[in-house]
Amino acid sequence: MLEESLVAGFAFDMDGTLMNTIGAWHAAEQRVLRYAGVTITKAERDELNALTLQEAGAWFHERYGIMDDADEVVGLILENLLDFYRNDSEANPGVADFVSAVHGAGAPVCVLSSSPQLFLRTGLARTGLKEYFPDHLVISAEDRGWTKRDPKTFSHVCALLGTDPAETWLFDDSWYALASAREAGLRTVGVFSSDGCGTHDELARYGDYVVDSFAELDPTDFIA
Repeated sequence: MLEESLVAGFAFDMDGTLMNTIGAWHAAEQRVLRYAGVTITKAERDELNALTLQEAGAWFHERYGIMDDADEVVGLILENLLDFYRNDSEANPGVADFVSAVHGAGAPVCVLSSSPQLFLRTGLARTGLKEYFPDHLVISAEDRGWTKRDPKTFSHVCALLGTDPAETWLFDDSWYALASAREAGLRTVGVFSSDGCGTHDELARYGDYVVDSFAELDPTDFIA
């Protein structure tokens, strides 16, 4: 059992953490890179991964001059993505059992993602996870003008959950989100999805624990 395992709340990233959608986002990124005719370094990818969708559109437009403006780049990124959420998105292994268990124990839970609200609701509905997350706790940082690079975002999330940061867990596949959450006082679990989001070493640097799958976790360790 994890030390001091009694906690009050849970915040879950969606893409790559709860769901298998991170590959679709990487494919969208590759479409833009092919359009621009460029390749990017790992440092640039780390920078890009930490941006909101609108910021990413501006990043590509300003750096490479592609398309007429950032909004057009965003449109290229989003092309075909909604169809993936509607028709092909799936919960990652072990996710449904874990979320059901902590929700059933009475812990408040939320989704905190940089993806647009429409994508979040569509994916949660398709995968059957929607029943665990009240509408006001399906949080799109993009839509609220927040960023997971800012520790204040996680303070806002704890306020919405009604929990103390020290009694709240963030599950995320991005190292920078874990770093910001830890700075805000949350406990963190890194869920590996791809090296582009965070290597095992990067996740371990900022996560209290690192796993490859929710199937490795026993929810009673977090709610007992």
